[in-house]
Amino acid sequence: MQGIQLFFNTLSSVLWGWPMIILLLGTHVFLTIRLKFPQRKLIRGIALSVKSDSDSKGDVSQFGALATALAATIGTGNIIGVATAVSLGGPGAVLWCWLSGVFGIATKYSEGLLAVKYRATTSDGTMLGGPMYALERGLGMKWLAILFCVFTIIAALGIGCSVQSNSISIMLKETLNVSQYVSGSIIAVLVALVIFFGIKGIARVCGFLVPFMAFFYVVGCIVILIINAPYLGGALALIFKAAFSVKAIGGGMAGGGLMIAMRYGIARGLFSNESGMGSAPIVAAAARTRNSVRQALVSSTGTFWDTVVVCALTGLVLVTSIIRYPDINFSDGALLTKMAFSKISFFGPLILIVGLITFAFSTILGWCYYAEKAIEYLGGKKIIVYYRIIWIVGVFLGSVANLSMMWNLADTMNALMAIPNLISLLLLTRVLVKETNKYLWSNKLDDFDPEMVS
Repeated sequence: MQGIQLFFNTLSSVLWGWPMIILLLGTHVFLTIRLKFPQRKLIRGIALSVKSDSDSKGDVSQFGALATALAATIGTGNIIGVATAVSLGGPGAVLWCWLSGVFGIATKYSEGLLAVKYRATTSDGTMLGGPMYALERGLGMKWLAILFCVFTIIAALGIGCSVQSNSISIMLKETLNVSQYVSGSIIAVLVALVIFFGIKGIARVCGFLVPFMAFFYVVGCIVILIINAPYLGGALALIFKAAFSVKAIGGGMAGGGLMIAMRYGIARGLFSNESGMGSAPIVAAAARTRNSVRQALVSSTGTFWDTVVVCALTGLVLVTSIIRYPDINFSDGALLTKMAFSKISFFGPLILIVGLITFAFSTILGWCYYAEKAIEYLGGKKIIVYYRIIWIVGVFLGSVANLSMMWNLADTMNALMAIPNLISLLLLTRVLVKETNKYLWSNKLDDFDPEMVS
């Protein structure tokens, strides 16, 4: 068992090393430039996310698709992941994490566009899409589409299922002394009640849960920052200084501060917002939209909310708390988060507890849908029910198990998911440019694509 754990630990480190970081960030920057900075239309995307295209084909509203994607994306990585980046890469990692989100908006936009452009319709009218369909229908690479689905299914059981339920059960055990078996059973039942209603049930719950959890956490972080206001200017100065400093400043590792801050900040940012991973476009394909670019803009706002807003606020809370309370030990990411929020009596721990529980639960729902669509692509709709049973069991087992190896396995699969997806984005850049020029830069976002009208 130790040998297997060491293998996946080593493989994960290799896959999430500099080559992957350069590939992902390079794709972000390339698509940003090639598509003429679609980030400029962010406000329009936010406005479109709450509008309905009732006359268009699709299974859920644009907001429902966005909420489901955000449910899967906004997770423990936004809290513990940022803390890990700070503990390993120093305060400067916060800026690099933020920049990965800014440029990642273009990649999330591109993923959403291709998902709608190449989506397929089943005999019962259900919409199916994502990187696997872009690879097969856009590039004729069915073998690579199959690999993407296999990686997605395995990754989902790890990072989207067992790891998330484990985070909830441990939090409830440490704070309220609730047995992990009890909390695991409750979580499993709640998940079962939602997922057996399919995408409409998941989207409905996520449509309620995501705005609540995001608003609660954002407001909570702002309140803490108001309390820490005298240290906010110093924190911002330290973040910018550490981000570009040759020497390490406040990091947990010796050596070049710039390179370490970049590595961990970018890696955690990419891991948090999932831009380039290929997960979010799976649900984007189900949206009712009048053209592919319209939904692409809506999808791109997910990275903005996840990284540019939520991760940035978490980072500022952590760094201001480190400056204000010198006794905080920031060598351990999970401990750093707990200590930073606990400094604000009652309110701080409440934000952390509610944030982690709701973030993790919503991630379970969102990733279940991703895995189901991958399953359906490989073997048809009939076997989905069996996977749901496996998923529910995985939720319970994850709540009571030691998941150190599962973390490494999930990290490995996430990286492997990204490779086929990035291939589709780079090889279909011509399509991205054509559609973007046709609808976005010609001010025709309100035009109907004939293929999108019911």
